[in-house]
Amino acid sequence: MVAPSLIPNKAGDRVKTDRRDAIQLARLMRSGDLTPVDVPRVDDEAIRDLTRAREDTIRDLQAAKFRLQAFWLRHDFRYTGRATWSTAPLRWLSEVVGPTPAQPMVFPAYVRAVNDHTARLQRLEQALHEQVTSWRLPPVVAALQALRGVPCTVAVTTLAELGDLTRFDTPRQLMTCLGLMPSEYSSGERRRQGSITKTGNTHARRALVEGAWADQYPANVSRHLQLRLETPPKAIQDISWKAQVRLCKR
Repeated sequence: MVAPSLIPNKAGDRVKTDRRDAIQLARLMRSGDLTPVDVPRVDDEAIRDLTRAREDTIRDLQAAKFRLQAFWLRHDFRYTGRATWSTAPLRWLSEVVGPTPAQPMVFPAYVRAVNDHTARLQRLEQALHEQVTSWRLPPVVAALQALRGVPCTVAVTTLAELGDLTRFDTPRQLMTCLGLMPSEYSSGERRRQGSITKTGNTHARRALVEGAWADQYPANVSRHLQLRLETPPKAIQDISWKAQVRLCKR
């Protein structure tokens, strides 16, 4: 299976027939100019839909929180506590009384939207953990969780988007699929590199970047990571520590 949008076309070619297309595809196949596309399995696509629904819920929850916070600022409602979205501020929100009859109608609607999205996110995460147990890749999920900053949701999202990792011959191919390779515009003796290309899978890249934020701190095995390291074998634990030391040093 190849990507139709990445098939090379000649500029100014106005004649299209099935015979000419077949000959052109055969030539491109022989020269290696066709880009293969991995077709996901049915169970992999189901897990991927579940992870993407979770991402959509997170975005909806953030938007609902932003609307509620904007309402606070407009009417000068200020919570003096520390935590912003724990049970204490939500209890305080239920006791807030607006100066006009319209505000008590708008304010609970915003609060109810935040509670609904939070409950939906919890249901999707619970369903995701339950479906992973019957998936075909639980050992790989457990192995990826040995890395620092890679909990279950990050590991499942990465595998659901990428599929079978053995289809990549080299780590460079994997980084290209994720869009994490640096952009380059070099000519002659001058070499100029820029930021990452961001041309790969956006969902997997977002999950990995979110997990990489944990490496801004010194190398350490936290309590949560220690619990995740109880299942994988000793070889995976050594790779996890080696990767953590290298990334934290960078």
